[in-house]
Amino acid sequence: MENRIKIERAIINITQDELAQRIGVSRQTINSIEANRYVPSTVLALKLSQIFNKSVNEFFILTEKD
Repeated sequence: MENRIKIERAIINITQDELAQRIGVSRQTINSIEANRYVPSTVLALKLSQIFNKSVNEFFILTEKD
């Protein structure tokens, strides 16, 4: 799964640390999600959806590998 978290974060001008604090995870978790090393839980994806004011499908993209 690919994602646009880094891009969406830049659009609303927040750091990894600020995003992590808003959704209650560590900055390392945000870094791992952005680097496609970690697939977030449904709850975490929905929290991100609220922050970015977009549907989950707009920033997480399934690939053929999935």
